[in-house]
Amino acid sequence: MANNWNPASWQSHEARHLPVYGDSAALAEAEATLSNYPPLVFAGEARALKADLAEVASGRGFLLQGGDCAESFAEFHPNTIRDTFRVLLQMAVVLTFASKQPVVKVGRMAGQFAKPRSSPTETQGAVTLPSYLGDNVNGIEFDAATRANDPQRMVRAYSQAAATLNLLRAFAGGGYANLRQVHRWTLDFMGRSPWADKFRDIADRIGESLDFMQACGIDAETMPQLQRTSFYTSHEALLLPYEQALTRQDSLTGEWYDCSAHMVWIGDRTRFPGSAHVEFCRGIGNPIGIKCGPSLAPDDLSRLLDTLNPAREPGRITLISRFGDDKVEAGLPPLVRAVAREGHPVVWSCDPMHGNVIKAESGFKTRPFDRILREVKGFFAVHRAEGSHAGGIHIEMTGQDVTECVGGAVAIRDEALGDRYHTHCDPRLNAAQSLELAFLLAEMLNLEKNERTADAA
Repeated sequence: MANNWNPASWQSHEARHLPVYGDSAALAEAEATLSNYPPLVFAGEARALKADLAEVASGRGFLLQGGDCAESFAEFHPNTIRDTFRVLLQMAVVLTFASKQPVVKVGRMAGQFAKPRSSPTETQGAVTLPSYLGDNVNGIEFDAATRANDPQRMVRAYSQAAATLNLLRAFAGGGYANLRQVHRWTLDFMGRSPWADKFRDIADRIGESLDFMQACGIDAETMPQLQRTSFYTSHEALLLPYEQALTRQDSLTGEWYDCSAHMVWIGDRTRFPGSAHVEFCRGIGNPIGIKCGPSLAPDDLSRLLDTLNPAREPGRITLISRFGDDKVEAGLPPLVRAVAREGHPVVWSCDPMHGNVIKAESGFKTRPFDRILREVKGFFAVHRAEGSHAGGIHIEMTGQDVTECVGGAVAIRDEALGDRYHTHCDPRLNAAQSLELAFLLAEMLNLEKNERTADAA
């Protein structure tokens, strides 16, 4: 257990990007309600994810982390959850089939509500109101009542997260993830994509393998590894009153765990020295992600790792690089070298989304798909050059047929962005773009595997 730490010790540190609540009594009431609610996840599940990530850190696996930029109350629907889960399964199948290594599946789901904003206020015309901070803080509609920070929204977010987790557990363990269902995972609208044909080819080959196993007397229906899958949840540990209220002490080990998610991460804007968010994450036993961008110096990263993982526990830390396609090959190597020099066992994951946001001529915020692909290729190139393992991908995506990121094989043009632009915050990859990215990743993983084999020979 971390020294001089308790779930509330973050309150004596500098906390940025937290909402200000006008009614302290209402905040205390919401926190008390959440503190008495059951945990959303359990310590043993978080430890299982940490063990899986330790394998990735050692080069024997790959982390696939994806989901909504910001979950919303308005778009909460079982079909939305199912379709995002389905696309993540498709991506995992492509990556597993190509790389011949396990894929750890983590959703940005069941808690990814709060969002940091560059400005505390937003102005439209002559009216200035507080910025939208996520549905668990305030509402997206531009009016004074909706933009008021309401602590009861945390309680509603808990209820939605609980329902989402319930459905995800049913999908992961109740037969939907059975590899015999692999042909049924393709969404109807993805038929326009050439990558859907490639996925169907993989599905055919998996089916043939299962038929062969059955002919040899191995019944796939009785093998849990083929019938179900492990699926974990994650979100940014931004809204610390919510995270503290759901922190519990494990009865088996005595360690503290943030039971709002299996994994939480610290954002690029909240990992500064003396940060309340770093202090909170220092004491919990969950796997922790750290967003690493151009503003992070190698020495600062080393100090962060010493603070968050002084025992150098494998699987504890995932470093999520987010540089932009034009900066990754210059900015990432110093961080990789610093981590290797200090001997920290980490998972290196690539977030190719946040550094590649532009404003299109149509006025919509978007992310060009070609820039996303270039950052992924640059990420892999850096790790090949440094002799480290490119261990994961962290993307904002959805199973819905949205038009938010331009480009891809089913080309979304600037003028089409407004057709189905539904995000509550930043633009997401749609299902076809996500699958296309998975096939690119598969090529990169194969190249890495072949080079390692050649080096070993």
